[in-house]
Amino acid sequence: MSRRAKPERRQLPPDIRYGSVQVQAFINSVMRNGKKSLAARLVYDALDLIEERTKRSGLEVFEAAIKNVSPVMEVKPRRVGGATYQIPMEVPGYRRFALATRWILQAAHARSGKSFSEKLAGELIDAANNTGSAIRKRDETHKMAEANRAFSHYRV
Repeated sequence: MSRRAKPERRQLPPDIRYGSVQVQAFINSVMRNGKKSLAARLVYDALDLIEERTKRSGLEVFEAAIKNVSPVMEVKPRRVGGATYQIPMEVPGYRRFALATRWILQAAHARSGKSFSEKLAGELIDAANNTGSAIRKRDETHKMAEANRAFSHYRV
């Protein structure tokens, strides 16, 4: 019963350094005003900083961070007879990545630090270790879904 046809999802080319589609999507999220080379430099600098600090591959830490921050459940509002209920829903894969990316970037921007690369590196390391603001955001989302489990029979 969707309102109109859904456009098919575009395929992103993998990034230059790691050959990872996820890193490329992350670079695109960091980008502002179409400055992709600047966004790429910031992300790669952050991944280099991660390698220095953790002695692990930057890509490995990045993937762990995304995996840890990705929410499994979220709530969606649904109107039923004049009342709006928050209904817990499972999060599809592409939305999990989008939410995780958004939360990591918001948390990195909010951090105090020198350059954005350092802030981003710090947030990714924290997320990979299951700490930090982005993880707190995921936990809040899960708590909301858990608290509204009684309404799960109103599936959207």
